[in-house]
Amino acid sequence: MAEKIPSWPKVTIRLHDDRNAEVTIAGRTHPVSNHRDPRQAAIAVVSDRAAQLGRPVRATAVESDGSSWPLIVHPDGRVDAVDSESRSSTSGGARRPGWPVIAGIALAVVLIAGTTLYFTVFRDGDSDVSKPSEAPKVPALPEPKVVPDQFSARPVPPGWSTKASWTVDIAAKSTPVVSPDGKQVAVLTPDEKVAVFDGNGKVLWQDKVPKDAQSPVYTTIDSKPVLAVAAPDALYYWAGGGAGATSVELPDQAQVQFFGTSPLIKVEGDAGASMVAGGKLKAVPNQPRLSTVLLAESDKALMARYTGPLFWSQLDKGLQTVNLKAPSGSKGIEHVVAASPGRALVLWKSATKDIVIPVVHSTVNGAVLAACPVAKEADVESWQWVPDRTGKVAAWGNCVIDFANKSTARYTDFQPASVTGTTIYGMVGSDLVATTPGGKGQTLPADTARPWGVADGRALVVHDSTLYALDKK
Repeated sequence: MAEKIPSWPKVTIRLHDDRNAEVTIAGRTHPVSNHRDPRQAAIAVVSDRAAQLGRPVRATAVESDGSSWPLIVHPDGRVDAVDSESRSSTSGGARRPGWPVIAGIALAVVLIAGTTLYFTVFRDGDSDVSKPSEAPKVPALPEPKVVPDQFSARPVPPGWSTKASWTVDIAAKSTPVVSPDGKQVAVLTPDEKVAVFDGNGKVLWQDKVPKDAQSPVYTTIDSKPVLAVAAPDALYYWAGGGAGATSVELPDQAQVQFFGTSPLIKVEGDAGASMVAGGKLKAVPNQPRLSTVLLAESDKALMARYTGPLFWSQLDKGLQTVNLKAPSGSKGIEHVVAASPGRALVLWKSATKDIVIPVVHSTVNGAVLAACPVAKEADVESWQWVPDRTGKVAAWGNCVIDFANKSTARYTDFQPASVTGTTIYGMVGSDLVATTPGGKGQTLPADTARPWGVADGRALVVHDSTLYALDKK
């Protein structure tokens, strides 16, 4: 049986002393502190992961003296030895019973005590003794240093002051993210944690993440808002409110994409894709031939063929086709370019060769949401799509879009970079500019900091791996 169990995730149980241990699963450490039976508690952590995977997992138990025990841990807490013989201590000490025996004794004690309690106390009573097990909580960790400061390293964005009500150091090459409601900020810290703050810089919760974790992302899984962090071998996500992380094992060479409202998992060289549902990866079903999976939204995925149409594929349901409505003057679809939540970018043929009509469509019914001025196909291919998170404005290359007023305008040579609120930042030649749909562009001083978002009325900028929360001017 042991040979049929995959070697992933890599699990190590390390005993520090008679009351403390730690469990490392796929590079993520779960401390077991000040516990009367750290072995039993550690086995419980591993069996919980096994239950999430729906199968036993391999584990290596390491005693405080360095002796180790290869184990198989089952979802129900049972423990088997891979090597049935006990191993001696590296320090030459006496041989001791293996971890399966220790865990078996602990399990037997629990069963005996529970049975005795039932017959002596609860069997004849009317009390409801069933209690749900306590959900995992994020650990109590040392808080990062949060202090006020002045932002003087670079020019501030328009409308904001140099006063930073709070600052905090973040992991190198990482980026902060603001929650959809604009009330929370999540970052990776230099000591390998994800930390969530309110708009005033108060730490709401923290948790450890693997060393090679990517920047956090607010997304939805199982139709619920979560904060997610992707690592090479697992996707971790938190529901907030102090709840611990749920982790989903990833296959080798997997890439986690957040183009939609939910994560999409693709594997290099694999034509298929997967979504996350119920704490597990679920393959996108019913993918039509010659189609590409563009993004995920809860338990369904958006797909498209090169020349259309769009398709929605939902778990346990059939395939839904979305036909794209033609804009005025078009001569058929040139090709589908990309998609973001609620939007599909499509180039339509015009009456003139090599001239196309860039159009933004609804992914719900295929309606035209915005039609940009005609442009050369070769130029449009290099355009960047930069939408705001509320769906009010966007820039697709030099086409600036106001969805609320259903209008578009061309901003010559504009290359969008980011959007905060309804202000779109980008480059015109070597100049950094800020513009709004229908407004006139404003040239900014060189190297002006661009906000990553606004949380509780403070603009978040980053310089030299420090996050600054700027007050309004």
